[in-house]
Amino acid sequence: MTGAGASRKGDPKLVTNGVTRSAWRRLARVSRWHRAYRAALVGVDFIAAFIASVIAVNLTPHANAGFDHGTEMVLYRYIVWLLLPLAWVAVLWANGGYDRRYFGTGNDEFKRVVRASMFMLALVSFLALTFKADVSRAAVAVILLSAALLIAGSRYAARLALHKARSFGRAVQRVMLIGSYPETMDVYRTVRRNSAAGLVPVGIYVTEGASSVRDLDTPVPVFAGTDVVTCAEQIKADTLAVCGTASTEKADLRRLAWQLEGTGRDLIVAPQLTDIAGPRVHIRPVEGLPLLFVEEPKISGIGWLIKNILDSTCSVIGLILLSPVFAAIAIAIKLDSPGPVFFRQARVGRDGETFRCWKFRTMYIDAEERQAALMMHNESDGLLFKMKDDPRITRVGRFLRRTSLDEFAQLINVVRGEMSLVGPRPLPAENGDFLGDVRRRLLVRPGITGLWQVSGRSDLSWDDAVRLDLYYVDNWSLTTDLQILFRTVAVVLRRKGAY
Repeated sequence: MTGAGASRKGDPKLVTNGVTRSAWRRLARVSRWHRAYRAALVGVDFIAAFIASVIAVNLTPHANAGFDHGTEMVLYRYIVWLLLPLAWVAVLWANGGYDRRYFGTGNDEFKRVVRASMFMLALVSFLALTFKADVSRAAVAVILLSAALLIAGSRYAARLALHKARSFGRAVQRVMLIGSYPETMDVYRTVRRNSAAGLVPVGIYVTEGASSVRDLDTPVPVFAGTDVVTCAEQIKADTLAVCGTASTEKADLRRLAWQLEGTGRDLIVAPQLTDIAGPRVHIRPVEGLPLLFVEEPKISGIGWLIKNILDSTCSVIGLILLSPVFAAIAIAIKLDSPGPVFFRQARVGRDGETFRCWKFRTMYIDAEERQAALMMHNESDGLLFKMKDDPRITRVGRFLRRTSLDEFAQLINVVRGEMSLVGPRPLPAENGDFLGDVRRRLLVRPGITGLWQVSGRSDLSWDDAVRLDLYYVDNWSLTTDLQILFRTVAVVLRRKGAY
């Protein structure tokens, strides 16, 4: 990375090493979309906390008990309707609830809402005990619980609005990728698949092999041999992402970080160690050397027990509640074409054990015999046969696939302990033994829905599907399962990638 020691003498706010002149001067970031979004969140959180107070005061019995006098009632309402919402905003701010790094993606934003809720509970309890306030415990519980739920819900709505804006190219970070061309293109393809992350590559700075890129038709401008920050200024990039092996050059990376100080630009490192995240990764400094510790995946413990309980409970309840829908589907299948209502195919489950996967029949009964003649039209590059306009699918079957209703029969497999609600999709047993990375999917039970279903379904390549499944296995958590279940609802309603 050239230009690591370059200066920006023309900017009066900066000294030659990039550090701001005054420690009290606020750093102006190149990317400014987060300012309006943060201000909107502050307003939304205040309104949510205020509504929670109104709900508690008006709907909780004896909420105003002990405040019969006029002055006390005015003070009580002043505290509940103004000071308490302001306290929520202050506590959220102190817990990093308005940190721009957590806007739009990940669980950290909502973890901070939960943390702030716990702090508010402790704070209100402490103040009530200290001043011996005669307040209704039920009212306090309703205020705090409803405020936490309303704030989390409103923030989720704000996140959806942010994702919508990012789909139109607004509220994004303009990223310049740094590294070898193949490594930067890997990162380019990954971030382009997820517009909700708000990372838009606008340029590539090649650290090696620049001559091999000259005649290529690149999706974004490619630079080499000039100052990195100057290139970022030219293409108006507010974020620099160091990719792959370029991140291992610690001296260059450190100098680049120095050079960016005071410029208002963010620095991202996309290391070679990918697809490992969450609690498995810890950075522990030893004598000034940051060591990255990667622990084994934890597919056990209390979280795994809760997952199994949820699988059993939800599948039984689902079968009971959906029984009228299943009956209607069965009648429609019988009226549409001859054959059984259910289609059961041998699939590979946990630890390589085979089982019969249940689905509502969506094809004619001779579908498997006709598949050989259609292999030349296979649109999948993996172990599964996929074809958008498959002539073997019945009219009712096409509707069932579009709405994913055919998959609901797999609740039977979940009750039997052969599948889970969330997990890698089960692969056909006739494909034989799974070798290499694919076999790692068998460490967990296959699921009705999974990470690749909510990330593109049949529109994804086989390599991307395997990568997402392996990411799920390596970084499993109960929170991830709940997120996938929630996202599945939106994916099914959009019918994207279902055929």
